[in-house]
Amino acid sequence: MIRTIRAKFIVGFFLIFSLSFLVLNQTVKEVIRTSNQRIVTSDLTGLKNNSNVYVRQAFLINHFTNNKLYFGQMAEEMVNDLNHATGSSVSAYTVDGVLLFSSDKLKFTGRGDDDLKQAIAGRTAYNITYDGDQGAVLFSYPVVIDGTKVGILRFAKDFSLLYEQSKRISEIIFYIALAVFAAAFLFSYILSRHITVPLVKLTRASTEVKNGNLDVRIHFRRKDEIGRLAVNFNDMINRISRQISTIESDRDRLKELNEQEKRFFDNVTHELKTPLTSILGYAEIIRQKGEADRVFFEKGMNHIVQESRRLHTMVLKLLEVSRSSSNFGEFEKVDSGQILHEVCDSMSFRAKRYKKRIVCEVEEHLYVNGQADRLRQLFINLLDNAIKYSSPQSVTSAKAELHSGLVRFTFTNPGDPVPPDQMEKLFQPFHSASRRLMEEGSVGLGLSIAKSIVDDHGGSIRLVSQEGQFKVYVELPFQKEEESS
Repeated sequence: MIRTIRAKFIVGFFLIFSLSFLVLNQTVKEVIRTSNQRIVTSDLTGLKNNSNVYVRQAFLINHFTNNKLYFGQMAEEMVNDLNHATGSSVSAYTVDGVLLFSSDKLKFTGRGDDDLKQAIAGRTAYNITYDGDQGAVLFSYPVVIDGTKVGILRFAKDFSLLYEQSKRISEIIFYIALAVFAAAFLFSYILSRHITVPLVKLTRASTEVKNGNLDVRIHFRRKDEIGRLAVNFNDMINRISRQISTIESDRDRLKELNEQEKRFFDNVTHELKTPLTSILGYAEIIRQKGEADRVFFEKGMNHIVQESRRLHTMVLKLLEVSRSSSNFGEFEKVDSGQILHEVCDSMSFRAKRYKKRIVCEVEEHLYVNGQADRLRQLFINLLDNAIKYSSPQSVTSAKAELHSGLVRFTFTNPGDPVPPDQMEKLFQPFHSASRRLMEEGSVGLGLSIAKSIVDDHGGSIRLVSQEGQFKVYVELPFQKEEESS
């Protein structure tokens, strides 16, 4: 298409310049012709006036009357005198067109006699003849003395010099105009290329983009509209690339969320189905046997109570996950270190049950703006995970300190290494790096709840697994003692 536009430019410029050149050339020729005709007419008018004066004076000097006979008698003398005076060939005729005398008959032979016929009819006329570069005029008019036509004078005047000069001027103007229009056409062609070549590149680039290549870019060193068009084109491609990247990222994220949601509900269904099945089974048997088998009755009732408590705990944790963005009371200035110390004391009994220990190191006055109950739940979940998933007879450490303007909590326990690609997934509900390590009753919601609590407090949480140690880092904004809650 662009090539068609370029061809249209070239053809259009060619037609415009050709037509303009022809019009200019014809106009110049017409102006020169009109000018020459005006010069010839003026010269012949002067010639007629001068010859009329001469003839009238000749009649007066010789005391001739206005008789045609006397015009014939003085024809030879009159023709010779006018020939010398005007530098033109002269012929004298009777009023009927009969030749009386001619200074040079050859000048009047073979050039037509239209002018003579007009003079016989009583009118002044001239006839221009061309022969190559030669231009001659035959001029005739009736001689009238005192209102009476006494004869006819005919002149043959050479205007070759005038027409040669006119021809040279016409040729000069022709070549100058040709050169000017050729230069203008060349400039127009270059200008059209200057416009169409970038359009060709833009078309090719847009075709590449249409075919899916978003790496194409256009660079023009020009500050006009085409240069700005190239800049806008590049910006458009960059924006399209970013939008496509965003769409692809959102698509992948949405796919991942859909998979997570499916896993979440599959796990919820599984985790709820198991205890409910067990409770239902024991309840039906107890209803059939009643207290006849006291041992089985006590065992069944204990199992029903334990599974019911487990379901209750699971439901509470699910509610905590589903309401992770909700507020559970007002935020206030609390001593997070003191809360951690209290949790470590209470969790030490649970650790002894697993033959493990908790070592707690807490600095004083580690104030944060938060909710004491939720921070306590955060520390319980993290220590509970550390106790459950650490190596047998190991030591779990909990440390709280002020670090770079933040309150940092570090929970460390020895355990099996976790692959890096599994780290972030540990924050997902019902996800565990190793399902076989989960104790009975655990549903994998601890770290998910912990992350929601940390996020609500404007902090950060990260996991590190290296050299046989599993560490959890929690950082919360520190609030100085003098600051109001």
